[in-house]
Amino acid sequence: MEKHNLSVVTEFILMGITDRPELQAPLFGLFLVIYLISLVGNLGIIILSTVNSQLQTPMYFFLRHLAITDLGYSTAVGPKMLVNFVVDQNTISYSLCATQLAFFLVFMGSELFILSAMSYDRYVAICKPLLYTVIMAPRICWTLVAIPYLYCMFISLLITIDIFTSPFCGYNIINHFYCDCVPLLSLLCSDTQKIEFIIMIFAAFDLIVSLLIVLISYLLILTAIIRMNSVDGRYKAFSTCGSHLTVVIVFYGTLIFMYVQPQSSHSTDTDKVSSTFYTLIIPMLNPLIYSLRNKDVKYALQKAWDKTHETVNMLKVQE
Repeated sequence: MEKHNLSVVTEFILMGITDRPELQAPLFGLFLVIYLISLVGNLGIIILSTVNSQLQTPMYFFLRHLAITDLGYSTAVGPKMLVNFVVDQNTISYSLCATQLAFFLVFMGSELFILSAMSYDRYVAICKPLLYTVIMAPRICWTLVAIPYLYCMFISLLITIDIFTSPFCGYNIINHFYCDCVPLLSLLCSDTQKIEFIIMIFAAFDLIVSLLIVLISYLLILTAIIRMNSVDGRYKAFSTCGSHLTVVIVFYGTLIFMYVQPQSSHSTDTDKVSSTFYTLIIPMLNPLIYSLRNKDVKYALQKAWDKTHETVNMLKVQE
């Protein structure tokens, strides 16, 4: 675009998921329910794994941080997306757009490495059970989540600063429901090759490294399970991995579909549908998968419910 078209951009207009008026109300209701389930589910996992003494193990430590990342990027995107369904023109300020992108990149990137840390935790639990408490000591667990958080904060700031310190051409309509890298890059006047290269390198590195850790961990787990003589032992080993493996398949499957398909088959509508899946639906599914498939979580939920019910009854008696 020509230099004379360059003007100061102070806000952006988010086009949202659809421009069809008849779909606005049903989609608002649907995504409001999805976001509320995600909010309640992930907050529930965070609180439950913090206060319940039976859930003070490395597995639930990582599950708590998975819930934090799910809550982080779904909240960075969800509320603003919901606004789009009830206003005529959904605007987002320059600074809020940069903030949304930064938080989304931090939590989305961190989730990849937390999922890989969880797979390593399952590998140690099944393949080295006698050394589990030594290998997965609290200091090691904190290191396995602190490094991804710090790394992803650095990458997020690098990409966000690169994009938002570049000149925009004055055209401020983002054909998406949140501030993402690709639609923002299309609005820049300057050469975007450097930023695109940085995004591609780090996205490929994050996806490949985290996925390799998951695949190697589960390959070693599968080898250990095949060598087990006891059917009960095999079932128990599979059951400890079931929830995490389900989450991994859904999350990585969506990302691979989104980013590894040929450029020619990409369309804006397909990208929007994929984006809603990994920004809102996956954060809703994760706590449900762990709650429905995990006996410890179900027991802790039942215990918390019974305690709440007991407290309510005592208060009624006092009245």
